[in-house]
Amino acid sequence: MVALFRDWREFQMARLVDGVPDYTSAAMAAQQKALPGFQKRLATIDPKSWPVPQQVDWHIVRAEMNGLDFDQRVLRPWANNPNFYVTVFPSRSDQPAREGHYARGGVEIWTYKFPLSAADADRMAAGIRAIPGLLEQAKKNLVGNGRDLWIYGTRSIRRQGENLERLGARVADAPGTLKADVRRAIEATNAFAAWLEAQAPSKRGTSGVGVNNYDWYLKHVQLVPHTWREQVVLMERELGRALTFLALEEKRNAALPAQAPIATAEEHTRRFSDGISEYMAFLKDRDILTVKPWMDPALRAQVGRFSAGPREFFAEVDYRDPEIMRTHGYHWFDIARMANEPHASPIRRGPLLYNIFITRTEGHATGWEEMMLQAGMFDARPRSRELIYILLAQRAARALGDLRMHANEWTLEQAAQFASANTPRGWLRLDANTVWGEQHLYLQQPTYGTSYLIGKMQIERILGERRKQLGDQFTLRKFMDECDGVGLIPASLVEWELTVLQPNILH
Repeated sequence: MVALFRDWREFQMARLVDGVPDYTSAAMAAQQKALPGFQKRLATIDPKSWPVPQQVDWHIVRAEMNGLDFDQRVLRPWANNPNFYVTVFPSRSDQPAREGHYARGGVEIWTYKFPLSAADADRMAAGIRAIPGLLEQAKKNLVGNGRDLWIYGTRSIRRQGENLERLGARVADAPGTLKADVRRAIEATNAFAAWLEAQAPSKRGTSGVGVNNYDWYLKHVQLVPHTWREQVVLMERELGRALTFLALEEKRNAALPAQAPIATAEEHTRRFSDGISEYMAFLKDRDILTVKPWMDPALRAQVGRFSAGPREFFAEVDYRDPEIMRTHGYHWFDIARMANEPHASPIRRGPLLYNIFITRTEGHATGWEEMMLQAGMFDARPRSRELIYILLAQRAARALGDLRMHANEWTLEQAAQFASANTPRGWLRLDANTVWGEQHLYLQQPTYGTSYLIGKMQIERILGERRKQLGDQFTLRKFMDECDGVGLIPASLVEWELTVLQPNILH
C-alpha cells in the first residue's frame, strides 16, 4: 500500500521539462490515460480485513485518485483557470497545503530570511526562472470559456506582477542571477496579464462545475455525506441561526458599552500577547486539551502587525477581541503538530492532495470558536459572544455563494454581494479584498466554501457519538487528543477511526 502511495504521488505531479512543469494538452492527456492503471492497482488491494486506521489510509489514496480524475474530467485548471499559473506567494497559508489549484513549483517567499544567503538566492532563482516558460506555455494551454475564472484569474496574475516588483526591491543586492531572473519574471507576468486581458471579451461562459459534478466531488473526493441540495438547506439554516443568536446576544448585552477596536500599535502588541496567554491558560486550566510546548509559540508567530485601517472583515473581529481568532488559529496547532509529532503513517504524514483535509481543518477551527463560547471562554466579555455569531453568519453567507456559483445560478459578483449583504454590521465590505478573494477561491475549489460549517457539523456529531460511547469516561481532553491523533484527514474518516462506525458515504 505504501509503495503504491509513493508511486501515485510521483505520478500525480506534472513532469518538469527544462525546469518548467508540463501542463500541455499532450502531457495532460497522457496523465489522464495512465490514471486508470493506478486506480486498478488500488482496487486489487482489499483492505476490508485490515484494522480501521489502515482502511482509512486506503480510502485517503482512493479519494486523492478521484481528485485527479475530477481535475482531468471537470476542473481542468491548467486549461480553464489563469490563477492556476500564479506561482509567487509572499505570505503563508494557514492550511497544510495552499488552498486551491496551482502549478508545480511555487515560490514561497515567506520561507526565506532576508537578506538572502547565496544558497537561498540560488534556490529562489530556480523557481523564479521557471516563470517565463510556464506563462508562455499557459498561453497555449488556456482554452476555457468561463468568464469569472478568466477575469478574476487575470487580476491574480496582475497581483503576481506587483508582488514580483516588491520582491525585486528586496533582492536588489542578492548574490547570483536572482535580480535579473526577477526582472524577466516581471516582464513575463505583465505580458501574460496583457494577453489575458486581450482575450477577456471573448470569454462568455459560466465557470461553475454544475450540481451533478458538485455532488460527485462531495461524495468521491471530499467524502462529505451531503448533496448540493442538502447543503443549501443546511447553510440557509445556519445563516438564520447565526443571525437569530446574534440578535438575542445583542438584546442581552444592550446595556453594555460597545467594543472599541484596537487603536494603536502599543495596544495591539499588548492585547494580542495577553489574548494568547489567556487563551492558552483557559485550555490548560479547564483541561480542554493536552497543551504542548510548541502551541503557544505557534500562535505568537502569526500575530502580525498593527494596521490603522481600513480593516478587512476578520480584523474587525480580531481588533475587538484578539482571543476569538486565536480559537480559529487551531490551524497553527495543526501545522505545528505535523512538524513536531508527525503521523506514524506515511500516507498522513504530509498534506493530503486536493484540499481533502478541509472538513477537518476548516471545519474544526470554525467549530472550535463556538465550542469555546459554550465552554465559557467569553463569559466575562459578553459582547465577544456577539462576534462569534457574526463570524458564523459570514461563513454561512459565503458558503451559499459557493453553492450558487457552482450551480451556475450566480456570478462571482452576485455571490460577493450576497455574502456582503448578509454579514452583519457591514464588515464584509465590497470595497475591500476579503469577500472577493474568498468567492474566487470557492469558484476554483468546489466545496471549500461549505467546508467550514459542514465540517463543523461533522466534528460536533463525532464528539456527541464519542460521548455516548464512552459515557462517564468521556472527557473533552480525551476526545481532542483522539481527534488530533488521527491527523488531518476528511472528517468522515476521523469519524470512522474514532467511533469505529463506518460512515455510509464510504459504503
